[in-house]
Amino acid sequence: MTDAPEIVRTLEIRAPRETVFRYFTDPARWAAWWGEGSTVDPRPGGKVLIRYPNGATASGSVREIAPPGRFVFTFGNENPPGPIPPGGSTVTIRLEESRIGTRLTLSHTGFPSAEVAGHFVQGWRYQLSVFSKVVTSEARAGAAAAADRWFAAWNEPDEERRREALAACSADDVAFCDDYGVLAGRDDVGAQIAATRIYLPGLTLRRSGDPALSHGHALVRWEAVDASGARKGSGTNVFTFRADGKIASVIAFWSA
Repeated sequence: MTDAPEIVRTLEIRAPRETVFRYFTDPARWAAWWGEGSTVDPRPGGKVLIRYPNGATASGSVREIAPPGRFVFTFGNENPPGPIPPGGSTVTIRLEESRIGTRLTLSHTGFPSAEVAGHFVQGWRYQLSVFSKVVTSEARAGAAAAADRWFAAWNEPDEERRREALAACSADDVAFCDDYGVLAGRDDVGAQIAATRIYLPGLTLRRSGDPALSHGHALVRWEAVDASGARKGSGTNVFTFRADGKIASVIAFWSA
């Protein structure tokens, strides 16, 4: 006798558990994950409908809802019919707090065969990647403002105000590296800023364009200008954010 087939996937999401869980209880967020026309009735017995971008649908019902750590629903092919009838399998999602935000563990059981289960492995690999992207894009909606505060700290000549600016946007143990420094912690970053202002007086950093967001990271272009506004340099920063929105690390690339 062989064990019943089961798919288990785990991933880390750079967002708080409460933010992640909303995507199982808010029909609009559920649709943002699965696709327009998808919906969920967030109560035991409530209908679950998934409408894929190609028009195919799957359906089931909510089995268990325990915020912010557990959500269980049934799932099966509705149109066109498939190997799993509507509500014919069970998906269990467990959320745990982790060092970077939330650890999501998904278990999908009830497959009629290992062959059928195998067809869903890539599907969940893709859908959970989409889920992480959608959730973290909402959680990091303030990435542009955080980047602006970071650059403002580098432009601040007063030590105390610079310290306050860094504290407002970055973690105490924020890491930074570029061509001219490998730094650990806000104090180290602050000291580097002070030195930079001595050797490059009058230089101002500013963001150029909107950030590109991906799974709790932001790609931000910047430029350095002198007092007259003439551009003296440019580059791109990769910002990584903690679940609470504070900057955890910055990698700066200077353009050639």
